[in-house]
Amino acid sequence: MPQNIDTSYEPVLTAEVRAALADGLPVVALESTIIAHGLPRPRNLRVALELEGIVRSAGAVPATVAVLDGRAHAGLEKDQLERVATDPAVRKLGHRDLAPALAPGASGATTVSATAFLAARAGLRFFATGGLGGVHREWAENQDESADLRLLARTGITVVCAGVKSILDVPATLQRLETLGVGIVGYGTAHFPGFYLSSSGHPVDWTVRSPAEVVEVVRAKEALGGPEAALIVANPVPEADQLDPVLHDRVLAEALDACRERGITGQGVTPFLLDQLMRRTEGASLEANLAAVRGNVRLAAEIAAAAAAR
Repeated sequence: MPQNIDTSYEPVLTAEVRAALADGLPVVALESTIIAHGLPRPRNLRVALELEGIVRSAGAVPATVAVLDGRAHAGLEKDQLERVATDPAVRKLGHRDLAPALAPGASGATTVSATAFLAARAGLRFFATGGLGGVHREWAENQDESADLRLLARTGITVVCAGVKSILDVPATLQRLETLGVGIVGYGTAHFPGFYLSSSGHPVDWTVRSPAEVVEVVRAKEALGGPEAALIVANPVPEADQLDPVLHDRVLAEALDACRERGITGQGVTPFLLDQLMRRTEGASLEANLAAVRGNVRLAAEIAAAAAAR
């Protein structure tokens, strides 16, 4: 006999997102961790509204993803967006945290892994973020690797990002993505972006130069079938908006030395390095991050619109 399907944990869609999906209109998923945990208040809410506005200006519908009171949401009303930005009780949720958060009715902002999973579950095809997680430095000693990688290896969504965070082991991350079968195309570049920097110095195998070309890659990928895996559209931050490369390399090297001297390991490494970068560049790293996010959101909306127009 057929089993009853529990739909109580399916993502809740706003009326706008539901109508867009029903009519075949373009929709772009946005993560909420940058709102709750990545930016100071009250700037975080202004940025959240700005990013949704960028999606709309490109002719698409924004669907910011979060968990509120034990319900996953793909698309937030303004009061819900304000809650994510202002409520200190909002937790940070990766994919593995979703069930423990949903069951007791908790609330949380979603990371890349959780956003990609919930967006795909809601039927969304395109997702914009800043930078992905990846393989951490000194992986051989600590086996530290972001959950983003394995999740993207089994979620068939197109992710527009500025590469992976530059504090990570970029070549090891690229190798891991290859092993996991996650496709990468550079948008207007032959080099993998460096998050705060336009280039990490490492090449990509494939380059696309327009939203229409990205859509053709997506169509071919979907037509081929096979194992589900994401397509990464690696979109570099404009050189005029990047963090000064010399400053970046110097501050990062000094921060890594400080990490070792203080015995900071595991999950404490990333927030320490990011905090050091922001403080010691006097906020320039944050501005480069936001420039990258804005560009990624705009491009994702353009790609979604191009896909919907076919």
